[in-house]
Amino acid sequence: MRTLGLIGGMSWESTAIYYRLLNEIVRERLGGLHSAKLLLWSFDFAEIAERQHHGDWHGAGVLLAEAARKLEDGGAEGLLLCTNTMHRLADQVQAAVSIPLIHIADATAAAIQRAGLHRPALLATRFTMEQDFYKGRLADKYGLEPVVPDEAGRELVHRVIYDELCQGIISTDSKAAYVAEAERLRREEAADSIIMGCTEITMLIGQSDFDIPVFDTTRIHAEVAADFALG
Repeated sequence: MRTLGLIGGMSWESTAIYYRLLNEIVRERLGGLHSAKLLLWSFDFAEIAERQHHGDWHGAGVLLAEAARKLEDGGAEGLLLCTNTMHRLADQVQAAVSIPLIHIADATAAAIQRAGLHRPALLATRFTMEQDFYKGRLADKYGLEPVVPDEAGRELVHRVIYDELCQGIISTDSKAAYVAEAERLRREEAADSIIMGCTEITMLIGQSDFDIPVFDTTRIHAEVAADFALG
C-alpha cells in the first residue's frame, strides 16, 4: 500500500471526512484491521482564507508547496489537496514535488463522463464558481459544460460554506436554499447533474435530496486516492 499525503485543514471539517472515508474504503477493500497509510498536514485555515479573500494566491501557493515538500520528505508517495478551491494552485504544488498530485477535478470529471452526463451544476466557493481553473479544466480537458448560479446564488452558496459549513454549522434553511438553487439550475440552465464542488458541501446535501445524479467530490477524490494507494 502506498502512503498518501493529505494537505488539509481547509477546512478541517472536510479533512476529517477525508480521513474517515480513506480508512473506511481501505478497510472495505482489504478487510480485517486494514486502514490507510496517511500523512496529514493541516493548516490553520484562517491564514489561508485571509490570503484567498485578499487575492494573494501566490502567497497561499508558497504555503501549500512547502507543506507538499514536507509530506514528500516524510514518505508520502501521492498527494491530495483536501479542497476544491485550492486546486487553483495545483500546478504550483505539483511543481514543488516529484510525487503525483491526485487532482480532484480530474477524478470528478471522469465520474461524470462514466455516467454519460455533460452539463453539471457546479456549487462551490465563489472562487471555484467564478474563476476558470476548475470550470475551464472540466470544459477543455473533458468536454463538459458546467453551469453556475447567478450572482445572488453564488453569494448564497459561498456564504454558507464559509460562515456555516467550515465552522461546523448545519442549517436546514441553508439546505433548502441549496436544493432550491440546484433545482433552478436544472430548470433554467438544463443542468443534468450536480457537482458538490466544495468538500464541505457533503455535510449539507446529498444524493437523497435530488432526482438527478449528484457528484460528491470529497468521496470521489477519496475513492480515486484509494485506488492509487492500493494499486
